[in-house]
Parts: sequence; C-alpha cells; structure tokens
Amino acid sequence: MKSIANALLNKVEFPVLLAGLVIAGGLWGLVELVEVARATTPHAFDTEILLAFRHAGQPDSPIGPLWLQGAMRDITSLGSTSVLVLITTATIIYLLLIRRPATALLIFIAVAGGQVLSTLLKLEVDRPRPDLVSHLVNETSLSFPSGHAMLSAVTYLTLGSLAARFLPDRTTKVFVLTLAVLTTVLVGTSRVYLGVHWPSDVLAGWCAGFAWAMLCWLAARLLQRRKVVADSD
Repeated sequence: MKSIANALLNKVEFPVLLAGLVIAGGLWGLVELVEVARATTPHAFDTEILLAFRHAGQPDSPIGPLWLQGAMRDITSLGSTSVLVLITTATIIYLLLIRRPATALLIFIAVAGGQVLSTLLKLEVDRPRPDLVSHLVNETSLSFPSGHAMLSAVTYLTLGSLAARFLPDRTTKVFVLTLAVLTTVLVGTSRVYLGVHWPSDVLAGWCAGFAWAMLCWLAARLLQRRKVVADSD
C-alpha cells in the first residue's frame, strides 16, 4: 500500500497537490462560514474581532492614530472594482499586444468568473452589513462574502501566478506570490477595520477567492499540458 501511495505522490507535482488542498480547504471553510452568516444572531467570533478594532465602549471610535484610518481607506481601494478592473484590463491589453490571446482570455474568465460567483453568493446568503460599529466608508451592497477580499484574492493571485512563470529563479517567484497574498490579506483586514464587514465575511471571501484562483490555475495548467493553450499562444 505504501509503495502505491508513494507512486501516486511521485506522479503528482507538489504545486498541483498544494492547489488541490487549497481548493478543498477553501470550499470547506466557505460552507462552514455560510452557516455562521445565516445565524439569527452574530457569532461571538465576529463581534469580538469587530469590537477589537474600536476603543472599549466606543463603537464609533476606531483604534490607532488618525492617519491609520486614511491608510486603511487607501488599502481597501486596492480591492475595489474600479482598481481591479483597471489592473485586469491593462494586463489583458498587454497580453494581446504581445500576442498571447489565450492567456488574456484565461485571465478574463478567472476575474469575471470570480465577480459573478461573488454576486451569486451575496444574493444567496443575503446578509446585511454589520451595525455593531460605525462604518468609516459608505457601502450599500450585501455583506457576505466580502467582494473586496474575494476579488483581491482572485485577481492578485491569478496575476501573481502568471508573473511567476516568467521570473528567473525561485526567490523572485516566492516574493511575487507572497506580495499577492499579503495584498489580499491587507485588503480583507481593512474591511473589518473600516467596520463594513464581519470578520466571517472576509474569511469567506478569502476561502472562495483562493479556491477559485487555484481552480483557474489548475485549468490553465491542464490546457497548457494538452497544448490547447501554448506558453507562447
């Protein structure tokens, strides 16, 4: 039995195995968090973390100096629809200019598909924005999952994995992918700090976003292996 298991592991490359684990973990986490979001009262986990970003007994007073509020607003804009559409469009145009239309199409499908999935999840769960603390920015859409967190994960991880293919060594590849993950984490954290999302909204956005990004990466890898999409298009 061990020899069979070892043989299977040898055939499966580590990045593919890791992507599969991320997808499975993301889907499991999303299902669990949907139950939290549908509860009639906020989970203690949500309320405690949300209040931790406010001074004790002052839900309208965020912690930290005044400049931190401005910084959080700047960071959260990195996950806004306008910024992500701009980045994605610029990348797609660049890929078309260097004659890689198939790669451009894959990026469009990954990002646009993530947007559609986020919207469907919001409509399905129908969770209102938190009213436990003051909102430091205006939001009118539904709360679960965090679209900023989810689409940041989809966009930055997809572009990060694409860029890593062209980098010369492992160190720079790790740096680019780490930067993509760090940006996603900062955007999600800013949503909780600004009071416009429950922590479970952000966690759900990360779970769905990471799972979708890895699924798209696996699809792209499979198409390349089967020569449906060549590296040079």
